[in-house]
Amino acid sequence: MSDIPIQVSVKTHYIPEQSDPTDQRFVYAYTITIRNQSADPAQLISRHWLITNGDNSTQEVRGEGVVGEQPHLAPGEEYTYTSGVVLETEFGTMEGSYQMRTANGDMFDAPVPAFALVPPHALH
Repeated sequence: MSDIPIQVSVKTHYIPEQSDPTDQRFVYAYTITIRNQSADPAQLISRHWLITNGDNSTQEVRGEGVVGEQPHLAPGEEYTYTSGVVLETEFGTMEGSYQMRTANGDMFDAPVPAFALVPPHALH
Protein backbone atom coordinates (compact mmCIF):
# COMPACT_ATOMS: atom_id res chain seq x y z
CA MET A 1 0.00 0.00 0.00
CA SER A 2 1.12 3.57 -0.57
CA ASP A 3 2.16 5.87 2.28
CA ILE A 4 -1.16 7.74 2.27
CA PRO A 5 -3.75 5.32 0.88
CA ILE A 6 -6.71 7.05 2.52
CA GLN A 7 -7.63 10.68 1.81
CA VAL A 8 -9.88 12.45 4.31
CA SER A 9 -11.68 15.74 3.61
CA VAL A 10 -13.87 17.67 6.05
CA LYS A 11 -16.57 20.34 5.83
CA THR A 12 -17.97 21.92 9.01
CA HIS A 13 -21.23 23.74 9.69
CA TYR A 14 -22.29 25.71 12.78
CA ILE A 15 -25.87 24.92 13.83
CA PRO A 16 -27.29 28.05 15.51
CA GLU A 17 -30.76 26.56 16.09
CA GLN A 18 -29.26 23.84 18.33
CA SER A 19 -26.73 26.13 20.01
CA ASP A 20 -27.29 28.25 23.10
CA PRO A 21 -24.41 30.67 23.71
CA THR A 22 -25.90 31.81 27.05
CA ASP A 23 -25.61 28.18 28.22
CA GLN A 24 -22.14 27.71 26.69
CA ARG A 25 -23.49 25.28 24.10
CA PHE A 26 -22.12 25.51 20.55
CA VAL A 27 -23.21 22.78 18.13
CA TYR A 28 -21.34 21.88 14.95
CA ALA A 29 -21.99 19.34 12.23
CA TYR A 30 -19.08 17.96 10.26
CA THR A 31 -19.24 16.04 7.01
CA ILE A 32 -16.31 13.77 6.27
CA THR A 33 -15.44 12.09 3.00
CA ILE A 34 -13.02 9.16 3.18
CA ARG A 35 -11.50 8.08 -0.15
CA ASN A 36 -9.49 4.90 -0.68
CA GLN A 37 -6.62 5.94 -2.95
CA SER A 38 -4.81 2.61 -2.71
CA ALA A 39 -4.94 -0.41 -4.98
CA ASP A 40 -6.31 -2.53 -2.13
CA PRO A 41 -9.72 -2.59 -0.41
CA ALA A 42 -9.87 -1.35 3.17
CA GLN A 43 -12.45 -1.27 5.95
CA LEU A 44 -12.88 1.46 8.56
CA ILE A 45 -12.85 -0.33 11.92
CA SER A 46 -12.77 2.44 14.52
CA ARG A 47 -12.20 6.15 15.14
CA HIS A 48 -10.15 8.26 17.53
CA TRP A 49 -10.83 11.98 18.02
CA LEU A 50 -9.16 14.74 20.01
CA ILE A 51 -11.64 17.60 20.41
CA THR A 52 -10.17 20.83 21.78
CA ASN A 53 -12.33 23.79 22.76
CA GLY A 54 -11.36 27.46 22.95
CA ASP A 55 -10.23 27.07 26.57
CA ASN A 56 -7.70 24.42 25.44
CA SER A 57 -9.72 21.72 27.21
CA THR A 58 -9.40 18.45 25.30
CA GLN A 59 -11.84 15.57 25.08
CA GLU A 60 -10.76 12.22 23.67
CA VAL A 61 -13.31 10.02 21.89
CA ARG A 62 -12.78 6.44 20.70
CA GLY A 63 -15.35 4.13 19.21
CA GLU A 64 -16.19 1.50 16.67
CA GLY A 65 -16.89 2.64 13.13
CA VAL A 66 -18.59 5.92 12.27
CA VAL A 67 -22.33 6.67 12.61
CA GLY A 68 -22.94 3.01 13.41
CA GLU A 69 -21.17 1.70 10.31
CA GLN A 70 -17.83 0.10 9.46
CA PRO A 71 -17.70 0.85 5.74
CA HIS A 72 -15.72 -1.22 3.23
CA LEU A 73 -13.97 0.91 0.61
CA ALA A 74 -12.93 -0.63 -2.68
CA PRO A 75 -9.97 0.97 -4.49
CA GLY A 76 -11.04 4.44 -5.66
CA GLU A 77 -14.27 4.33 -3.64
CA GLU A 78 -15.33 7.00 -1.17
CA TYR A 79 -17.65 7.09 1.83
CA THR A 80 -19.28 10.25 3.19
CA TYR A 81 -21.02 10.71 6.53
CA THR A 82 -22.16 13.55 8.76
CA SER A 83 -21.88 13.68 12.53
CA GLY A 84 -21.79 16.38 15.18
CA VAL A 85 -20.03 17.75 18.20
CA VAL A 86 -21.04 20.07 21.04
CA LEU A 87 -18.48 22.52 22.43
CA GLU A 88 -18.60 24.63 25.57
CA THR A 89 -16.80 27.46 23.75
CA GLU A 90 -17.58 29.22 20.48
CA PHE A 91 -14.40 27.95 18.78
CA GLY A 92 -12.62 24.64 18.73
CA THR A 93 -10.69 22.09 16.70
CA MET A 94 -10.91 18.39 16.01
CA GLU A 95 -8.26 15.98 14.79
CA GLY A 96 -7.77 12.27 14.92
CA SER A 97 -7.53 9.10 12.92
CA TYR A 98 -9.45 6.17 11.55
CA GLN A 99 -8.17 2.68 12.19
CA MET A 100 -8.41 0.78 8.92
CA ARG A 101 -8.01 -2.91 8.03
CA THR A 102 -6.86 -4.25 4.67
CA ALA A 103 -8.33 -7.37 3.07
CA ASN A 104 -5.39 -9.44 4.38
CA GLY A 105 -5.96 -8.22 7.94
CA ASP A 106 -3.20 -5.61 8.22
CA MET A 107 -4.19 -2.62 10.36
CA PHE A 108 -3.14 0.97 9.69
CA ASP A 109 -4.15 4.47 10.77
CA ALA A 110 -5.60 7.04 8.38
CA PRO A 111 -4.90 10.45 9.93
CA VAL A 112 -7.50 13.21 10.02
CA PRO A 113 -5.67 16.55 10.05
CA ALA A 114 -6.89 19.17 12.51
CA PHE A 115 -9.90 21.17 11.34
CA ALA A 116 -11.47 24.26 12.86
CA LEU A 117 -14.94 24.61 14.35
CA VAL A 118 -15.75 28.28 13.88
CA PRO A 119 -19.14 30.01 13.54
CA PRO A 120 -19.59 31.95 10.27
CA HIS A 121 -19.90 35.34 11.99
CA ALA A 122 -16.34 34.93 13.31
CA LEU A 123 -14.80 34.49 9.84
CA HIS A 124 -13.28 37.52 8.13
